[in-house]
Amino acid sequence: MGMAGQASADIQHLDDVIITFSLCVGTDCNNGENFGFDTLRLKENNLRLHFDDTSVSSSFPNNDWRLVANDSANGGANYFAIEDSTAGRIPFRVVAGAPASSLYVASSGNVGIGTSTPVVNLHTVSGNTPTLRLEQNGTSGFTAQTWDLGGNEANFFLRDLTHGSRMPIRVEPNTPSNTMYLESTGHVGMGTTDPNQAVLDVRSTEGSLASFSGNGTKFLHLTSNDGGGVQIRLEADSPNRRIVAMNAAGDSRLTQMIFNDTDIRFTGPNDVWATIDATGLTTVGPTCNPGPCDRTYDPEYFQVASIEDHAASMWENRYLDAVGPTSPDQPFNVTEKVGGILHELEVAHIYIEQLNTRLVALEQQVADSGSPRAAD
Repeated sequence: MGMAGQASADIQHLDDVIITFSLCVGTDCNNGENFGFDTLRLKENNLRLHFDDTSVSSSFPNNDWRLVANDSANGGANYFAIEDSTAGRIPFRVVAGAPASSLYVASSGNVGIGTSTPVVNLHTVSGNTPTLRLEQNGTSGFTAQTWDLGGNEANFFLRDLTHGSRMPIRVEPNTPSNTMYLESTGHVGMGTTDPNQAVLDVRSTEGSLASFSGNGTKFLHLTSNDGGGVQIRLEADSPNRRIVAMNAAGDSRLTQMIFNDTDIRFTGPNDVWATIDATGLTTVGPTCNPGPCDRTYDPEYFQVASIEDHAASMWENRYLDAVGPTSPDQPFNVTEKVGGILHELEVAHIYIEQLNTRLVALEQQVADSGSPRAAD
């Protein structure tokens, strides 16, 4: 020990130094220091422990490290850190006041964040919505983007923080097992772990399997990119198909419909327009247009034109009045055409009855005149 008033000198030991009790290093160490349970104490206003690797060969590692306690500048931060002294940066820092078990590595190798009892590889505990944030900050030249993956009592969610905190994926607590199952084949199962029926295989006991709603035009678009056929198939739990609507390869038209044990109905907003079943095609309006249906035979309702007038109109227009024009290669309303044909058939039978009456009267006149009959 140097004498008072003399300049202090470094002490160099050329042998091992063994200190039986505790050691205090620093300008603020006191004679009679109370170490408590401390074996080594660093005590002054700038606390640093430097690991200076003096390796000079390129084949040996020589990076320098430092344990740092707090900033040295006035108003600086309070923390404990590991500094990469060679690179001049701090990769690990613990700020003063951090909660207990902010980072905890268990003997099992499990890591706890906010817990000292991690039960899985990475276990995060928080009183309100534990969350993992993935932030691309733009420093590598890519567009900045931030995602949050979190969960609470309401849902497990994926949040797009960059675009207004939208949540494109949510899972509510108590969601059934296998609500969505992604198989190694690329098939997606809903309600099944074996989606072998199709790319999207949905199985459920619910009455409605899918619902599509919202503003704007809605349609289900099925496209074959190689010219193959497209089908919409509805089946029971047997190979017996109920309805199959399909088109052949290269044909955009509906080419086939198959149905069993039921019918096909075409409906409007308020009623059924047509039904196809085992008995045939039945339409429900508009009917009797043109033509009054069976009221053709009611003189108070409908007056049948004379045969001469009807024939004149037919030859002038080149079509039957009730049937209307039928242009080649043009579509037409089957219901209206059938109604018009039935009306013209009823009118034709009236004309037949009228002609028959005239014929009977003429025959009677011939008989009454006594004219000899022509030889057979």
